[in-house]
Amino acid sequence: MQQSTNDIYSIGTEQQPAKKPSPMQPLLFALTLIAGMFIGTNLGDKNLLQVKPAIEQNANKLVSLIDFIEDNYVDSVNKQQLIEDAIASVLKNLDPHSYYMGSEEVALEKERMKGEFSGVGIEFLIMRDSLMVVKTIKDGPSAKAGLQSGDRIVAVNGVEISGKELDGEKAQKLLKGKQGSEVKVAVMRPGSKGLQEFTIERGSIPIESVTASFMVNDSVGYIKVDRFAEKTYDEFMAAAEKLEDDGCSSLILDLRGNGGGLLNQAAEIVEEFLPEGRTIVKTRGMHTGEDEIRSGKEGKYKKFDVVILIDQTSASASEIVAGALQDWDRAVTVGRRSFGKGLVQHEMELADNSALRLTVARYYTPTGRCIQKPYGDSINYEDDFQKRLETGELTSADSIHFPDSLLFRTPAGRLVYGGGGIMPDVFVPIDSIYFSGLLSDIAYSGIIRNYCFNYLDDHRKELTKFKTADDFIDDFSVSESMINGLVSLAEKEKIKVNRTVLKKITPQLRMRIKGQLARSLFDDTAMVRVSLESDPDFKRALQVAAEYREFAAVKK
Repeated sequence: MQQSTNDIYSIGTEQQPAKKPSPMQPLLFALTLIAGMFIGTNLGDKNLLQVKPAIEQNANKLVSLIDFIEDNYVDSVNKQQLIEDAIASVLKNLDPHSYYMGSEEVALEKERMKGEFSGVGIEFLIMRDSLMVVKTIKDGPSAKAGLQSGDRIVAVNGVEISGKELDGEKAQKLLKGKQGSEVKVAVMRPGSKGLQEFTIERGSIPIESVTASFMVNDSVGYIKVDRFAEKTYDEFMAAAEKLEDDGCSSLILDLRGNGGGLLNQAAEIVEEFLPEGRTIVKTRGMHTGEDEIRSGKEGKYKKFDVVILIDQTSASASEIVAGALQDWDRAVTVGRRSFGKGLVQHEMELADNSALRLTVARYYTPTGRCIQKPYGDSINYEDDFQKRLETGELTSADSIHFPDSLLFRTPAGRLVYGGGGIMPDVFVPIDSIYFSGLLSDIAYSGIIRNYCFNYLDDHRKELTKFKTADDFIDDFSVSESMINGLVSLAEKEKIKVNRTVLKKITPQLRMRIKGQLARSLFDDTAMVRVSLESDPDFKRALQVAAEYREFAAVKK
């Protein structure tokens, strides 16, 4: 794959838009930013920022300003915090996606993008002031040591951890550690007397970005990519090769909810569907000039039929994949217009391990469409979803209109649209259940996960009869008593349950309960399979895959 600008990439942080500043903020923040960065370079690495001679005098004035505040302000000030706040604020005033990260956020983001971390390999939740093991990662350190789903960890290295002060962050800090190091845990196991002690050797725990892959039928395969991290291409190829071995010739690639990630990983995946020498994405910036990434080989899957699922939360690298394959007539996109994040960030690490990501260019699809949606003082960027809803874009294809200046044609003559984001070839209105306040209250409060954990605890023996995910998906059903139990738990958590609304969302609650149980008993793919059974976007994608030639034909 050909790429001349190796250090340009995009990280999906699209859900953190800036609030509209007051008129005086940009000047104040700009002054303090320059001062702060100048101070930072004098405190640490001298090469982080080179002050140009033309502004050196002003920079010295700004250093004096910060010192003056520190020495004379009526109350004590935290200079480092002032600097960090100033940097973060001025970046937000540049565009919606330039931003500052503190050292802890940088560490977490590196871990997420690396696709692994060092730990004990469990999924847990805090319930009744105790750390409950929901699931052990297959072949992970905890599973090898003998921990099981349902165990209560009551002590780590001899220190009791139960109680009201216990939270997820504290538990993670206790359990994470250097690879190869050991941690001793004391466990209370349901059905066993007394405590059991385990010594766990911490190991590398994968954070998978390809979260599901399976054959839908004899010829159609499905892959879901949650983000683009360092190992996404390898994970994708492993999944695609297995599907090919199983007879796949048509692929549904699900990028819904994928906020972006590493550009090179997205580009390598696109390359597998294209002939050699095709443009994948272009970038343009005042200081970076123009550049493009092109496919450097014949793609292994260039003859596959490809259907891509996108929605209003698909962003950045996801839009590069969808846009490139749509522009080269190599995929039919299904769903709703993607987020519209087409700004390229370049990262600069600072001496204290914090970092800033500065927008240096814009992304363009092969036909020349700018992926970035409009932003600026007159645009409420963070309310874009509400605007799409009010204009009918999310609910009716008849409400979507484009001026002629935003119409582009692919080599095969299909119409594609600019103006920000990727407009799908096949529109699917958003499911109205998405707007249920009661469903949101229950789903995002953790109540379903907590209920399912308790249910597993109480029914573990009878659930062992399901030997495979297929058995569970085919034969398990969520009973009315289970719905009642979930509702009772929600009411205990002070959620007001309207019975009329409850009746409407009950099918969704059944799906989510069954999906959570499938994940706990088996894996993420099992949960995704359950969710897709009632997913209108997926059903439409499957129809498109079955009639692919009709949808991929030239549109007049």
